[in-house]
Amino acid sequence: MKENERKLVEAVSEMREDEAVGLARAMLDAGDNPLRVLELCREAMDVVGKRFEKGEYFLPELVLAGEMLENIGAMAKPLIQKGSGAEVKKLGRVLVGTVHGDLHDIGKNIVTFMLDINGFEVKDIGIDVPVATFVEEIRAFKPQVLGLSGFLTLAFDSMKETVAEIEAQGLRKDMKIMIGGGQVDEAVRNYTGADAYGGNAVAAVGLCRKWLAA
Repeated sequence: MKENERKLVEAVSEMREDEAVGLARAMLDAGDNPLRVLELCREAMDVVGKRFEKGEYFLPELVLAGEMLENIGAMAKPLIQKGSGAEVKKLGRVLVGTVHGDLHDIGKNIVTFMLDINGFEVKDIGIDVPVATFVEEIRAFKPQVLGLSGFLTLAFDSMKETVAEIEAQGLRKDMKIMIGGGQVDEAVRNYTGADAYGGNAVAAVGLCRKWLAA
């Protein structure tokens, strides 16, 4: 990792907002790959997540980290789209939301952003989303993929409940369900009844590509 890359990861994970945004802007202005800048932010978010789990960071730090990511993403996104040339034909519809009882949106926001720049039509319905709202949105938006996000372990029951209700309403047939978040693994995937889990935003994009490949 180059010196400026290391500094960016450190600035984001240490909550030095002005320095982090300034470093990201300087790297983008110098012609650094915007996807690399976002990857460095993701690495920093991993650090933030671990500190939160250990009780070293709290909700205000998570919110600030999310704001930093949003600011840096707003600078990087136009450069990524510019580099991709013409408007990309949308690859499919993906509905994303954080399940009820969980207020975390950093991971969800990264997934939404990465799906968007990879050519998917994404609808993000926010945090603490009740089961009934997921059902309503699925009926209205008709996604091919549903992404359920949850950072806290209590979110696993919410994910399971959401998946069960979607099945009960007969909405599962033409749609894949992926889950993601801090502690999510194959055991959690099995518990919730989802089709797959993504360890990070790149994995989530990979799942959508695989499922929606022509």
